[in-house]
Amino acid sequence: MSPVRTALGRLVAALLLAVAVVSVPLPASAATEVESYIVDATIAADGGLRVRATITPDGGAGEVVQRFATTLPTSDAREFQFTLEDVRATRGGADAGARVTRDGGYEVVAIPVDGAEPVVLEYTVRGAAIATEDTTTVTWRLLQGLNLPVRSFEATVAVPAPFTMIDCAAGPPGAPGACGWYSGGTHENPVPTFNDGPRGAGEVVQVMVRFPAGTVASDQQVVQRWSLDRAFSLAPLPAAIAAGIAALGLVGLYLVRRRFRAAEVADPTPTLVGTFRPAGAGYSAFEVSDGIRPGQVGTLVDESVDPVDITATLLDLAVRGHLLIRELPHRSTYARADWEFERRFSDDPLRPYERTLLDAVAPADGSVRCSNLGACVAEVLPEVRSQLYDDVVERGWFSRRPDAVRSVMTRVGWVLLALAIVVALLLIAFTSFGGAALVLVALAGGFGLMAQEAPTRTKAGSGLHAGLGLLRGHLLTQPVEEMPPGHAVEELSKVLPFAVVLGGADRWLDGLAATDRDNTSDETELDWYHGPEGWHLADLPDSLRNFVTTVEGSLLQR
Repeated sequence: MSPVRTALGRLVAALLLAVAVVSVPLPASAATEVESYIVDATIAADGGLRVRATITPDGGAGEVVQRFATTLPTSDAREFQFTLEDVRATRGGADAGARVTRDGGYEVVAIPVDGAEPVVLEYTVRGAAIATEDTTTVTWRLLQGLNLPVRSFEATVAVPAPFTMIDCAAGPPGAPGACGWYSGGTHENPVPTFNDGPRGAGEVVQVMVRFPAGTVASDQQVVQRWSLDRAFSLAPLPAAIAAGIAALGLVGLYLVRRRFRAAEVADPTPTLVGTFRPAGAGYSAFEVSDGIRPGQVGTLVDESVDPVDITATLLDLAVRGHLLIRELPHRSTYARADWEFERRFSDDPLRPYERTLLDAVAPADGSVRCSNLGACVAEVLPEVRSQLYDDVVERGWFSRRPDAVRSVMTRVGWVLLALAIVVALLLIAFTSFGGAALVLVALAGGFGLMAQEAPTRTKAGSGLHAGLGLLRGHLLTQPVEEMPPGHAVEELSKVLPFAVVLGGADRWLDGLAATDRDNTSDETELDWYHGPEGWHLADLPDSLRNFVTTVEGSLLQR
């Protein structure tokens, strides 16, 4: 091929490429700036603010997005809320295709733009007219949340009545400064006018016009925001209400407690329960009134059947001849002690709860070891307790079973506490009466605790309860060496179950040990307690202390 033809071909190819490049449309540049943001606003007499903003982009394509804040928190736990109505955007009189969405506390308006043709954004603001004591202030950020910088900003605000002050702030949303310039109410500029710019993307221009009270209505929308200081306000009214509720509640608790204790107050005369009657010169014998049992005494004292009451009943059954407690030989010097129970037969009458307990720990066809006491008593323990509660009611010491009264009052206490907590949460969440809420919870809790002591003692029971105080005094002070000669062990043994319940058991155990005046072993000296080989009566205090501790521990586990 000749050089001429080759050069000609290359020239044709270059021309075709140039035509192709020219014929392909170049992508439009994105909008980077708003040339001007011009606002014509009108304040209505009802407080509404109508805004018409003409937005002129720099000629690029894309979207102009404006985010309007619909909340304004204040420093006093309040929040002003704003509502945008009738939002629309036009271009050349036609709909501009704006999208209006909600994003948390913002109303977001996105307007597509293509070229330098202006778009007009119109909306009405409700909530911008804020009332003070003698004025109404209309304030709004006419420029805010724009995604593009603004070269120049202008605004005029038509007003329905004479105003007393105008102001303008511009800059970053968190700390705006002064606007470029603004004026109004003068001969040259009777209408409030505001000018500023340039402003960066997201910066604000906030205008304010203040009117005398009564010329422009307030349409503010105020919401109280939750805060710890607000919920537990120490202002005079919340503090006074909390103090009043506390005072009334304490008086109410006092009256309820007084009602609970009315029976005791009604008959303060003590009834004789047990005493030490003279039995010769310088000697006394223990005597119990009306066949009262130590388990009944323990229930009357605290209105509850406790492990100590069951333990004292076991000792009493042994002392009265129904039961033999046998301490087993120790496997080693440091091994834990163990006991077994053996049934004995006596003509002494049994109460129903005593018979149930006796059948469980010492059945007629076998024996039970103390180490297995919890297991063998577990099935009958609820029945023993129930029978003992019935027993003290049957004897006329209680008008109703103490456990039933306590159960009802406890349920009432829990219901009151639950209601108090619900009310307290509502008060703390929505009001400034948190102090009163805490008082309500405390009073409900106090009622619940007091309900545990709600008695149903009759006059007879109250008198007997007072008499137990006298008996306890005797048990703590009566000389243990004044028991009748020849009957000291028997009389000391009769005292012991009551001392276990009321106090002073150690001194009576020591009194029993003191009767051991020889060196011979006493494994079977007592007819109700037998020790292992080599056991002495002087060892009884330690043996019974271990017994009481072991039995109560076994029962507590149940």
